[in-house]
Amino acid sequence: MTSAPALRTLVGSPSLRAQVGQQLRDALVAGELVPGVVYSAPVLGTQLGVSATPVREAMLDLVRDGLVETVRNKGFRVVELSPQRLADLLAVRADLESAGLARVAAAPRDDLEELEVLLADMAAAGARGDVRGYVEADRRFHLGLLALDGNVLLLELVTDLRSRTQLHGLAPLAGEPLAHTATEHHALLDAVRRGDPATASALMRTHIAHVADRWTGTTPSSTPTPEHQEAP
Repeated sequence: MTSAPALRTLVGSPSLRAQVGQQLRDALVAGELVPGVVYSAPVLGTQLGVSATPVREAMLDLVRDGLVETVRNKGFRVVELSPQRLADLLAVRADLESAGLARVAAAPRDDLEELEVLLADMAAAGARGDVRGYVEADRRFHLGLLALDGNVLLLELVTDLRSRTQLHGLAPLAGEPLAHTATEHHALLDAVRRGDPATASALMRTHIAHVADRWTGTTPSSTPTPEHQEAP
């Protein structure tokens, strides 16, 4: 029998739908909502301390994103993403994030203090095995880097791609030493700081290739082999 996800009781607010949606996404990331299982909105609402309505609304947002599907008269089922589909999403991420980071690193930068804080948060979450905390710091770090490019559309596209890949791929990280996986982010930030676009772009491709290998056993087709991308 599948155990229930560890959802926290919520209090009412104007953004209740968003709160519920974030809780459900966190549960997906942590592997607490699993593919193939049908989840009832009233049951999840009881766990969250809310009515079934905001749960249904939040689930419909996830349906729109292709993460869950409706099961008539029963509830919602998490969609299982194929390894090839996940690899394809990561390949597009590699193209977009490496190109954006190259532009960010076109000149040396000294405005990276907030990103340094996120690296510290990531390392701390990894050290205590906090998958959810690690994922949130990782998301904010990557998007914070790309935000320096100033391309709003790029940020929107990568945000969507990261959401799709993380929700389907990060549960396996729960058993890994997360603090170790954060070290690649330091190399990325160092390349940006010193204004080295070629290295920053290559390191991003390597980083995403490692993610692809860990999650799917494959490497994004557009990603060069890591031996040609080592940090100096």
